[in-house]
Amino acid sequence: MGLVTASIELPGWTPTYSGKVRDLYVPDPAHHVGATVLARFGDVLLVVASDRISAYDHVLPTLIPDKGVVLTQLSRWWFDQLADLVPNHVVPDADDAVPAAVAGRAMVCRRLEMFPVECVARGYLTGSGLVEYLAKGEVTGIPLPAGLLDGSRLPEPIFTPATKAALGDHDENVSFDVVAGQIGVDDAARLRDLTLAVYARAERIARERGVILADTKLEFGVDPATGATVLGDEVLTPDSSRFWPADDWTPGRAQPSFDKQYVRDWLTSAASGWDRAGDTPPPPLPDDVVERTRSRYLEAFERLTGHPLA
Repeated sequence: MGLVTASIELPGWTPTYSGKVRDLYVPDPAHHVGATVLARFGDVLLVVASDRISAYDHVLPTLIPDKGVVLTQLSRWWFDQLADLVPNHVVPDADDAVPAAVAGRAMVCRRLEMFPVECVARGYLTGSGLVEYLAKGEVTGIPLPAGLLDGSRLPEPIFTPATKAALGDHDENVSFDVVAGQIGVDDAARLRDLTLAVYARAERIARERGVILADTKLEFGVDPATGATVLGDEVLTPDSSRFWPADDWTPGRAQPSFDKQYVRDWLTSAASGWDRAGDTPPPPLPDDVVERTRSRYLEAFERLTGHPLA
């Protein structure tokens, strides 16, 4: 069974926000657990990853079992790999404050003042970057060589930020200058440099494990207590990144990936009966699509970390 956390009462925590996949809770000061959390850790949130899955800007009615555990545990693994590059929002030694009902899929995190920017690094050309390149020969104002194909490796990784869209809307790719105009040149440069440093570290680690990190989306915020720029949300998961098997990489076609590829393919096939351009929400996923999607998430976790999901 998958988990839809927004409907679950968690002792010591009060729900405050529900997104496409994650639900946020704040400590309940009236509850002894909440009071303990507040006293020990200060201004924190409980970030819970559900088993919901989204595609084409819709949250689907079908859950993918274990998906939320994969997202949380993989994020925590990556936070450890990146700790010397940038601090993260996970509160150490706070796992005892996580309710048993969401153990493994929840993290106690410091509350950040988030930058209103999706920080995207691309090492390979695909997705919205490919669409922009085919139309303009550039991505977010960065010119690229002629003749690149879907899946081509770029001469060097590029920072291609996007605005953060509301639930149900598309993020919009923007130039560095637009971001600088929103948050200031110094902060924009810091986010660019951190994003590219994280991508470089993660791309190397993934490649050593036979996985290509084509691109990734990061989110940063400022810790009000310290003023430090901190890596938040999830990091380098199949929901926020494109991971491809290195032994099957062939530029010039869509690459097989460790994510919701089976979901997207089924939704756009005749078998689903769904009109993406219409007003009808997507239908429930068949069991075989659920299982194959679950298997890809688990395989991504195992390949990257080197061990099965506990």
